[in-house]
Amino acid sequence: MAIDGLAANSTVKQAPLRDRTRDRALIRIWLGAVIVMVIAMIIVGGATRLTGSGLSITEWKPIHGVIPPIGDVEWQEEFDKYRQIPQYELVNKGMTVSEFKQIFWWEWGHRLLGRLIGVVFFVPFVLLWATGRIERRLVPPLLGLFALGGLQGGIGWWMVTSGLADRVSVSQYRLAIHLTIACFILAGAVWISRGLAPDRGENRKNAAPLKGMATFLVIVVFLQIFLGGLVAGLKAGLTYNTWPLMAGNIIPDGVYDYDPKWRSVFEDVMTVQFDHRVVAYLLFIAALIHAFQAWKLAPRSPAARRARHLALLVTAQAGIGIATLIAVVPLDLALLHQFGAAVVLWAVVAHRRAMNEPTPVTT
Repeated sequence: MAIDGLAANSTVKQAPLRDRTRDRALIRIWLGAVIVMVIAMIIVGGATRLTGSGLSITEWKPIHGVIPPIGDVEWQEEFDKYRQIPQYELVNKGMTVSEFKQIFWWEWGHRLLGRLIGVVFFVPFVLLWATGRIERRLVPPLLGLFALGGLQGGIGWWMVTSGLADRVSVSQYRLAIHLTIACFILAGAVWISRGLAPDRGENRKNAAPLKGMATFLVIVVFLQIFLGGLVAGLKAGLTYNTWPLMAGNIIPDGVYDYDPKWRSVFEDVMTVQFDHRVVAYLLFIAALIHAFQAWKLAPRSPAARRARHLALLVTAQAGIGIATLIAVVPLDLALLHQFGAAVVLWAVVAHRRAMNEPTPVTT
């Protein structure tokens, strides 16, 4: 009887053990594609702003909006909707349908890319989850990232609506929030992906004293990106196109002159550009200090190498920013500067995450 029971038990098939190393590599490839697409989205969003295209589509159609106008009649209908808003009347009056198409395609492409990111995130997520390749502890942060992406779509439309009635451009407040949320999505994807990377012998005991400055750098990068959104929203980069002096001084006369003063930080072109410069100096100095700190406390370590590379990236980004300002914001340099900001964010978040222990393997 016991022998029969043993034989029966031996025929029970055990659930196959998952190869979590392989699963995580697959997840990192998927998240890598999402990261690249989000960076592309940030760049296209910048181009949409710089070309004045963001208000060319005056309706939000999450599903039907995938299909652009087809034929002369539909193009004329779309153009007629645009002609009803202040931007056309005060900025682009007399624009032809052909000229309208040029700004329409930028905004349409921006929205299409946003939809594609949603598909590229959601479909593989469902497939990977359904086949058991996503560990249980990873599901909540990934779902949170997807929810943040959905919220970002709503924020994008909220931003557009600010320019459809009483303005000729979108609110700088809403634009800065929209850009910052995009960067939170980018940072979240980088953080999760870096936590799944194989442990390559990182000496976290030596790197522990570096965590504080690395965290500070992440905060400063986010602050600088938010300020960059304000600069873009107010077109502040088209003014005071000299460096290192601004209006003939290191600290220009008239900065923070609004009443109350806090409004200057968000609404005064001079103050917004000045703040963007000051935080850039802060970021540059902090990155150099961090690289030196890493060299002293954790020499020849992966953390020291990353800190050195981060300092070089920040230096390059500062140079691109200065060149963009002096050249009065040409499209190519401005987009390169925006791309540089996304790369710096990617690098600083990955650097900070690598100082923590990798995400533990679970079922």
